[in-house]
Amino acid sequence: MSTYQLDTGTSRANPMPQPMRRLTIPAIRQRKVDGATEQPIVVLTAYTARQAQLLDEHCDMLLVGDSLAQVIYGLPSTIPVTLEMMAAHAAAVVRGSYHAVVAVDLPFGCYEASPEQAFASAARLLKESGAAAVKLEGGAAMAPTVAFLSQRGIPVMGHVGLTPQAVNVLGGYGARGRSEAEAAKIVGDARALDEAGAFAVVVEGVVEPIAVAVTEALACPTIGIGASARCDGQVLVTDDMLGMFERVPRFVKRYADLATSVSEAAARYADEVRNRSFPGEDSVYRPT
Repeated sequence: MSTYQLDTGTSRANPMPQPMRRLTIPAIRQRKVDGATEQPIVVLTAYTARQAQLLDEHCDMLLVGDSLAQVIYGLPSTIPVTLEMMAAHAAAVVRGSYHAVVAVDLPFGCYEASPEQAFASAARLLKESGAAAVKLEGGAAMAPTVAFLSQRGIPVMGHVGLTPQAVNVLGGYGARGRSEAEAAKIVGDARALDEAGAFAVVVEGVVEPIAVAVTEALACPTIGIGASARCDGQVLVTDDMLGMFERVPRFVKRYADLATSVSEAAARYADEVRNRSFPGEDSVYRPT
């Protein structure tokens, strides 16, 4: 079988066939055996074909997150994200990858009303993008939806703890699980999603003992973000990890400082344009 990867050796995105040995949802699920994951699951967000190309070989899963609201579109939250936005970006990520599983977020308002609404939205996303799975936020209340989708051939990744789509209810992005009641609810929510058939559950922004408790309680893998190294895998927003933003959550580790590199490159370009040293001899066409 084959898919298409972009040819980065040209100035434009020309497709080239590449061998496809893409990971599968069962392969991700089966990383956890008898409550233990020997090889942690590596997940990063991706929103474009080129970004997917650069990340693909290093990741087990690429998540087309609704975090693109802030990262790509400069929106204040994930609430305004639409199905059309998610489908377009997910399709680009699928085109730019051939190894990692591609999962895509169901945006706010397209799945909460009923399992039937969720199925229609998820089916549209998978059809239009070629992604392998969807992710949705919410705990026990969403368990019937997770079961409905899973039983109809749509793999689902759950998401508990800090759920950004519920920011208006939560009142902010602070860590969850500090009270006994909230901690118990997070563990119960995660169990409900696991039992409903989720192939993995994202655990975001919770105090570490709760992340450990959730990981120990579930048969499926947990993917931590602001949680614990003892989760079965980890995910970060790629642009945060690459240092593209000055302000990031405290749980983000910056592995690069691309914002400074981009700004410095733009400054050098601007200087050369203004002093007319660019374009130079090697960048213009001469008559033959």
